[in-house]
Amino acid sequence: MKKRILYANANYEEMVSKNGYFVDKTEYIDKLEYIENPVFLRPRRFGKSLWCRILECYYNIGQKDDFEKLFGQTRIGKNPTPLRNSFFVLHLDFSVIDPTGSIADIEKSFNLTCNTHLQSLVRSYFKWFQGNVSVDPEIQAPANLRSILNTISDFNLPRLYIIIDEYDNFANQLIVSRKHDLYRKLTGDDSFLKTFFKTLKEGRKTGLISNLYITGVLPVTIDDLASGFNVATFITLEPEFESMLGFTQSETDRLMDQICQDYGIDPSVRKEADDLIRNHYNGYHFVNPEGEAVYNSTILMYFLHYFTRYKAIPRHLTDMNLKTDISWVRLLTGADSRYAEEFVDQLTIHNAVRYDDRLLTQKFDMSQFFERGYFPVSFFYLGMLTRKDDFYLKLPNMNMRQIFAEYFNELHRIDVSTKYADMMQNFVNRPDLPRLFADYWDLYISQLPEAVFQKVNENFYRTTFFELCSRYLSKWFIWNLERSYPRGKTDLEFVGKYHEKFAGKRIVIEFKYYSNAEFKKRRTSVEKFALRKKDTHQLAGYVQGLKEEYPEADISQYVIYCFGNKGFRVFEIES
Repeated sequence: MKKRILYANANYEEMVSKNGYFVDKTEYIDKLEYIENPVFLRPRRFGKSLWCRILECYYNIGQKDDFEKLFGQTRIGKNPTPLRNSFFVLHLDFSVIDPTGSIADIEKSFNLTCNTHLQSLVRSYFKWFQGNVSVDPEIQAPANLRSILNTISDFNLPRLYIIIDEYDNFANQLIVSRKHDLYRKLTGDDSFLKTFFKTLKEGRKTGLISNLYITGVLPVTIDDLASGFNVATFITLEPEFESMLGFTQSETDRLMDQICQDYGIDPSVRKEADDLIRNHYNGYHFVNPEGEAVYNSTILMYFLHYFTRYKAIPRHLTDMNLKTDISWVRLLTGADSRYAEEFVDQLTIHNAVRYDDRLLTQKFDMSQFFERGYFPVSFFYLGMLTRKDDFYLKLPNMNMRQIFAEYFNELHRIDVSTKYADMMQNFVNRPDLPRLFADYWDLYISQLPEAVFQKVNENFYRTTFFELCSRYLSKWFIWNLERSYPRGKTDLEFVGKYHEKFAGKRIVIEFKYYSNAEFKKRRTSVEKFALRKKDTHQLAGYVQGLKEEYPEADISQYVIYCFGNKGFRVFEIES
């Protein structure tokens, strides 16, 4: 039976019963058993909730009879650990806790959420508890948890395995909304949250809790709770677990092999799809900048869900419901609009920002969260930045580059919405790249404040040109930024979608930039500036690699020179 792509589905049992595609990460279950109280953080949309459900199914004593059905074809199913299906499992999801109102209101929501799960646990394992324990919804969750642990001890019942998903969700909302007083009360020595984590710590000490697995996005809350839960083991930045969530390239290749076989995808179409997903969804290096990057798995599955249903590339390459919101940038930079502009300009123009590796791993508390020096660290954990090397972070892929270009436009009050229809329609009717770039210069570049031209470079022009074109031309084209070929990386490529009117068409652009001062030294005018042979030779090297990969492609080649804010020249290179 043909498999299905169950996009955004975190229910492992349903994924198995509906024959969904599954990238097998179960080998990490064995590795996790050697870690005491692991805390593993990843950005949103990396499959954290699905992984929590997998752990629940694996350790749940109540699902012992389902083990072969759920895990028989997986790595852990073929080599199970002795602890499989050995525990009562308490699976908590803190994302449903309401962070609005007073600290008493938040505590009420917290207790309601935890007590509901504890009641469910007692019902699920009734044949073991036999009515010897009950959960009182009117008292605090830690007291009910202690009552359950005492019953486990008194009657020698299976121990408890606890999973906490989105552990920091409601606390993060207090942080980014700058409700500092509420956050301090939440994590204070006498807070209900710290009391809850102290209960977890005591359960681990007695052995009644076999282990805890905690996941979320930011390390802030767990650090601020350190005195109540100082037994956590952070594995977020350990090399052994870098690829536990997210898909590696080899895993993605195997997934694409299955999908293309099942759905009869033509090899040439597969090749174009591979290029696209590598540029848009890959590129995250959480530990080793020289190692294998990982894909954002949920957004990749969004693309594959559309791709298999319609045999086409979606117009928008990220589900709008899942797109990282630039409101995070606004919230973190807050009232300091000058620094927000400086930070966003740095990434849009240079795609690199300095970082101190110690700040990724040392104590990280709320008081530091809004400090300038921690901005790169915050955005790293939020999934907006990744390691470029040991000294710089960068935007991981074209999705993120597009998001920051959008915010650049917002900060500088650049209109990208009201006056571009004619230029884009002209290009669709007759794809004239020099005319398109001239319109971009007249309508977009003319809006930039003078100060920006002291910082821009060729990356700025290709990024903003791509972002503007993608707003209007994504029905017909996709784009490559810095795509690798044997003789280097292209600056920008327009790629006609294989199922649209420009199928097979490729426009390859090499950008060159001169500042106003550099251009002045050349003692020539914009109109008389001549094409340089070394630039033609450089472009020819890239195009040769492109022709070898896509011998049937209709390739147009251009070198674009940008001279500060003085003007530009576009040269078409004959094949």
